[in-house]
Amino acid sequence: MSTKRFSPKGNLLLYHVGAAVAVIGWGVSFISTKVLLDNGLHPIEIYIYRFAIAYLAMLLICHKKIFSNSWRHEFSFMLAGLFGGSIYFISENVALEYTLVSNVSLITSLSPLLTVLLIGFIYKSDRPGKETILGSVVAFLGVGLVIFNSSFNLSINPLGDLLSLLAAFCWAIYSIVLKQLNPLYSALFITRKTFFYGVLTAIPFLLIEPSITPPTVLLDPVLLGNILFLALFCSMFAYLMWAAIIGKIGAVKASNYMYFQPVVTLVFSFLILGEKISVIGYTGCAMILLGVWMADYLQKRKLRN
Repeated sequence: MSTKRFSPKGNLLLYHVGAAVAVIGWGVSFISTKVLLDNGLHPIEIYIYRFAIAYLAMLLICHKKIFSNSWRHEFSFMLAGLFGGSIYFISENVALEYTLVSNVSLITSLSPLLTVLLIGFIYKSDRPGKETILGSVVAFLGVGLVIFNSSFNLSINPLGDLLSLLAAFCWAIYSIVLKQLNPLYSALFITRKTFFYGVLTAIPFLLIEPSITPPTVLLDPVLLGNILFLALFCSMFAYLMWAAIIGKIGAVKASNYMYFQPVVTLVFSFLILGEKISVIGYTGCAMILLGVWMADYLQKRKLRN
């Protein structure tokens, strides 16, 4: 009796904790990427190093099955690599060169709202309820407040913000592609294929890089440490968890955790990069947390009633 009563909730709790851990890692990843940019690496190079290492690590533990079950599924994996990999991260990395780290994290956190809207548009059975919409709106207002969190020297570069918005839209598409693939393949296989196509579709972007940095720069312990953190934790471990999490709790609920990302980035950008947090920033963070809680709590209360 105790198994039936507690085990399902315990399992779901683990998935929710996993979502939070993944988002914390992604929040810190903006700081790590900024450190690499400040040390001379280019945005596309950072992405390729990061995901090439992650792919090779995944290949060591998932190599029995190389191809998917059909060309149609292979195309879906290519879309996952394109939207959840190359376009998303290259847009994000380039945006970090034009605007504040906290701004990039905050704008890309709009992906939950975009995910809700896209899934509701595509799948009639998954249209969001009023409770989810209300929580998302509150969190979105919090994101808006944090975007305008500023010290006196804050300047918003439209190019950086637009690239961040593009990244948010790409992540929403990636979440929908995962929704289609999760019932058919393991999280390990999905993650490995996403990394492969992410690196493959990023190679043509190297043509726009002004120069190629010699790989020997990674011998620097600081740069190597940041690359390994991005590759092994933020990419391999977090992506693997995310694929499993979406399959268990759904794309909409999982994406709501993305609202925590700007809070994490805001705190660490203050501690490491010295970007200041104002009262508006704190208020925005509080609204983000409130919105995530509302979306989950109100929906559960509705189901109980």
